[in-house]
Amino acid sequence: MISSRQNTQSEKNQFRLAKHFAYTSFIVLLIFSFPFSMVISRKAKDVLMRNHENYALLLGENLNHQVFQNFVLPVTMRFGKIRLREKKQSEWMGKIVKSTIHSFNIDMVNIYDTHKGIIAYSTNPELLGKKVKKSQGYQRAVKGENSSHFITGGNDLWGLGIEVKEGEKKLRTYIPLRGFDPFSGKKEYILGVFELIQDLTKEYHSIVKFQYLIVGLSILIMGLIFLALILVVHKAEMIINKQAKEQREFETQLNQAEHFAALGQMCAGVSHEIRNPLGIIRSTAELMSDISQTNETRARLSGVIVEESNRLNNIITQFLDFAHPHEPVFEDCYLEQILEKNLLLLQPELDKGNISINNNINGRSFKLKADAEMLFRAFLNIFLNAIQSMEKGGSMNLCIREEKDHYEIDITDTGCGINKKDLNSIFNPFFTTKVRGSGLGLSIVKNIIEGHNGSIHIETKEGEGTKVTIDLPHQNMKEP
Repeated sequence: MISSRQNTQSEKNQFRLAKHFAYTSFIVLLIFSFPFSMVISRKAKDVLMRNHENYALLLGENLNHQVFQNFVLPVTMRFGKIRLREKKQSEWMGKIVKSTIHSFNIDMVNIYDTHKGIIAYSTNPELLGKKVKKSQGYQRAVKGENSSHFITGGNDLWGLGIEVKEGEKKLRTYIPLRGFDPFSGKKEYILGVFELIQDLTKEYHSIVKFQYLIVGLSILIMGLIFLALILVVHKAEMIINKQAKEQREFETQLNQAEHFAALGQMCAGVSHEIRNPLGIIRSTAELMSDISQTNETRARLSGVIVEESNRLNNIITQFLDFAHPHEPVFEDCYLEQILEKNLLLLQPELDKGNISINNNINGRSFKLKADAEMLFRAFLNIFLNAIQSMEKGGSMNLCIREEKDHYEIDITDTGCGINKKDLNSIFNPFFTTKVRGSGLGLSIVKNIIEGHNGSIHIETKEGEGTKVTIDLPHQNMKEP
């Protein structure tokens, strides 16, 4: 018994550990899903930047070639000097730049004059002539190096790469404007700096949405895994609790069985010791009653001795039935015949107590395999209890329902009912609320019904009546 309790407790501890593991796993997986999504989104952003940077570099080389070949050289030959402030040269440069970037996703092009440190040309006329901000990218371009970086207009949550407010995303690329010897084509020199600005807002926002999608899917998947773990643990806990409850009930029944066995042995010993002298007392009283006809008082007292001896003999018989219950002998019989025999026997008591009987037998037949004599005694006890509870008259209803594999018998009375605090004790041996009761009647009834593989259940409401429900199987496979 102790071992089973320890095993049950050990299983409970294991499933409690599994529940903690489920919660911990969910939290850990949820925490790691964010860095995972950040890594993926940052990789996607890096790929986006590299692709558009390569795109800008190719466009820059083409723009460099077009500007030098179609603007720098011809203007130098024709005018001797490049002056982009002059309208004709500015329009000429504009045509070359716009024809080169036409159909390309370029937001703005600026050309910096590295000697004067101003913007010599821009697709945005408002920037012409403004001084150059010597940023790191600009300085690298002056040295002949290409560079790119993002211009962001949104808010980044704690620097984690999670956009909380959308804004413009642009890629700024600095490319040196190279010149070379038109005759040898070998010597290169820096004439200025190209600044290309690409609008990547749409592409960038698609990556941000993809990032949110990854985070959402990660949370959803983790949630489903967590839910599955919780359901498994909850189901396991229900099984463990059910097993623990059944184990406790089994232990209680086992303790009661041991207690009843000891009690039964005691009852059997006491009953045998009492029964023999009781028989002598009864026979003597009967003899005294026969020879004392002239003395009315002595005859009445002898009758009392006989009556009480009979009552005591009945109580001892109940003790013996409880201590050594008979094994049922299963034979084909009919439930309606057993019940009708009871009602016929009790008809004088019913008439005397002004109690009416209602039943739904209506000539139907309910065949079963049982010990008819034992069932007769069980139902007789129940009917007597119902009659005794209706001291001022009333009614008793008998209802039989035929189920698939058993009969369900309801016996309902309109008597005084049973006190709620006594309901859990009514099947205990020697428990009784009657002045002259032995307290073994319902215990014997329960033993008989359970000996037939059936069950008995009592519902009551004090002052309104009691309902006894008995289930009996059609066929009993138990060997006699």
